[in-house]
Amino acid sequence: MKKLIDEITAVVTSAFVENGYDEKYGKVTVSNRPDLCEYQCNGAMAAAKEYKCAPFMISDKIAEALASNPMFSSVESVKPGFLNMILAPEYTAQYMNRMKEEPKFGLETAKNPKTIIVDYGGPNVAKPLHVGHLRSAIIGESVKRIAKYMGDTAIGDVHLGDWGLQMGLIITELQVRKPDLCYFDSSFEGEYPKEAPFTLSELEEIYPTASGKSKEDDAFKEAALAATNELQQGRRGYRALLQHILDISIPDLMKNYANLNVSFELWKGEKDAAEYIPDMVQMLKDKGFAHVSEGALVVDVREESDAKEIPPCIILKSDGSSLYATTDLATMVWREKDYHPDAMVYLADKRQELHFVQCFRTAKKAGIVSPNTELTFIGFGTMNGKDGKPFKTREGGVMRLENLVKDVNDKMYEKISENRKAKEELDISEEEARQTAKKIALAAIKYGDLSNQAVKDYVFDIDRFTSFEGNTGPYILYTIVRIKSILAKYIATGKNPDAAGAILPAANASEKKLNLALAGFAGAITGAYEEKAPHKICAYIYELAEAFNGFYHETKILSEEDGARQLSFIKELQLTKDILETCIDLLGFDAPERM
Repeated sequence: MKKLIDEITAVVTSAFVENGYDEKYGKVTVSNRPDLCEYQCNGAMAAAKEYKCAPFMISDKIAEALASNPMFSSVESVKPGFLNMILAPEYTAQYMNRMKEEPKFGLETAKNPKTIIVDYGGPNVAKPLHVGHLRSAIIGESVKRIAKYMGDTAIGDVHLGDWGLQMGLIITELQVRKPDLCYFDSSFEGEYPKEAPFTLSELEEIYPTASGKSKEDDAFKEAALAATNELQQGRRGYRALLQHILDISIPDLMKNYANLNVSFELWKGEKDAAEYIPDMVQMLKDKGFAHVSEGALVVDVREESDAKEIPPCIILKSDGSSLYATTDLATMVWREKDYHPDAMVYLADKRQELHFVQCFRTAKKAGIVSPNTELTFIGFGTMNGKDGKPFKTREGGVMRLENLVKDVNDKMYEKISENRKAKEELDISEEEARQTAKKIALAAIKYGDLSNQAVKDYVFDIDRFTSFEGNTGPYILYTIVRIKSILAKYIATGKNPDAAGAILPAANASEKKLNLALAGFAGAITGAYEEKAPHKICAYIYELAEAFNGFYHETKILSEEDGARQLSFIKELQLTKDILETCIDLLGFDAPERM
């Protein structure tokens, strides 16, 4: 099913062609002056230059040609040469009826579905998730869900940080504390214990201690670097310790991601790429892609068109140890081997852009990925506090992600508790109140983030994000719950919302506005998919929620006496609810039954 705007464009384009003008001038856009019209076409302005006549002469001809078309209730030519169009309510009603019968509301899914790997999350093991991990998780999950909805095979990979210096720091600090452990005895040939020599809380304390030491004690840092190198070279005891770290860290990471309604198809890490590094490095050498520079092995990736200097991609340091680029490239090797993806999408802080430029160019140059593989980097901005600086705890430290989620949960629970007291007729149990608060809190967090363009910094304002008014997650959920309540009351009167019946032509301006907002679904989803931009869905559902609430306040739905008209209203409500619920699922949250 074509998008509404595409159907309009097709009709307008035909009018241009039939009057002797090129089809390229028939493009229609949503009006930037909704007080004047719903859609507009500015093609006559551009065509005037080619056909050497006044723009209004062209727009007058097109308006005359479209005047009798039942798609429109009004087509007006406005000087100097604009076409202003208002759709006929009968046509928009017909479009609504087609939408409600079509799978995915008439959305045309991807014509050539792809296999896409979305690399997001990127937490380091042995460290708790903090607020800096929020954006990657939330944006990546939504990008993946949108791709799946469009028909792609989308695979999320958490890409754990489990291979770098942080591992060497933990091993070195653990050796200082427990030097007699068998893991540090290079002559030990027995079986290592199945139980880890530390708990999760101990592990989370070891890393910051070791990191602090490495900044003050050069000998400690050198020992950590050596331990990192030995781990990467395959030392048995260190590999066993790494497995303990993973066994303890991953379940906790899974739990915290689950609290964000984020899940991964793959729980791979940098260590999983390690076995592919030697052959990859040898290939880079043998084929002449890599050379030694100042002791390090590098690949030149500069291109003549570069506006600024792009340094070489460092593959191995002078001591032979690997870097992020090494494991990222080796990760591409196994992804190509196991999945043959058509595209790989990476989410990380926008300050890492240079790293990904270097990796992508190396991968293409060396044939690590096929020439047609799409490699995309989505760089996101910083989540800031109200002071405009990166979000911190009140004490100035980095906030754990689970604490942030708890704070928002508590805030929403307070609001729900106040509502329970104000409306004594609400029979809401303590358990339901807490579960409802949890759902609304997640919507507040996710929508607060996703409603911003990914690349932009934003301020995490808990008071604004948890408001039930304005462009917020709770407002969207409140709209859905309001519709559910109306539908429940309609059913309680003994009527069937699924009874045979059609959506009738809009009876007033607010209903027409709702119809047009509903018709924008396919365009919003397609735009979000093509641009990998969940904020487009947020903008769409806010517009739809506003249109619905305007319609709701002006329309007596449950007291409408005309049965056919009332059923038409109900079917519009069902369509609105279904579309809103689909969209929030793509954003990664859902609505409670009541609020």
